[in-house]
Amino acid sequence: TPIKSSAASDVYKRQTLVGTMCLWCGLMEIVKNTSIMSKLVQILRPVLEWLFPDSKNNEEAMENISINTISNLFGLGNASTPAGLKAMESLQKENKDKNRLSDSMMMLIVLNTVSIELIPTTVIAVRASLNAQNPADIIIPIWISTIIGTLTGIFATKILIKRSKNR
Repeated sequence: TPIKSSAASDVYKRQTLVGTMCLWCGLMEIVKNTSIMSKLVQILRPVLEWLFPDSKNNEEAMENISINTISNLFGLGNASTPAGLKAMESLQKENKDKNRLSDSMMMLIVLNTVSIELIPTTVIAVRASLNAQNPADIIIPIWISTIIGTLTGIFATKILIKRSKNR
């Protein structure tokens, strides 16, 4: 019957998505526990120091921001959340006014919202689970939109931070 077929299809789609997410989250855990992560952190460090100048001496925050950023680059929103929360906790510890977001906290929120995705794994997994003929054909449009969104978010945040400091 069509109902059974639809139900079986839904189960298959969920299994495909869950399997893909488990694979990528597992790979991210392996990367975190190897020297690959420290090399990626070193590559990102100059950019992150420019983005987070008030926090460049906060090693815990910078490491978690790096992990969060790398996870987002690979389209692993689920894997990036714990590192983002840890980074935010660490940034709050150094925040002088606990009732307001620091500049670094605002930048982290913006980066998490508009992050560049090199490999949009979640979107590809969803498209694959829905039987798209070529689930990865959205990569170039995603690169373009996330790069434009990220640059716009970064520059808007930097401008607003500068304006607030001039007041």
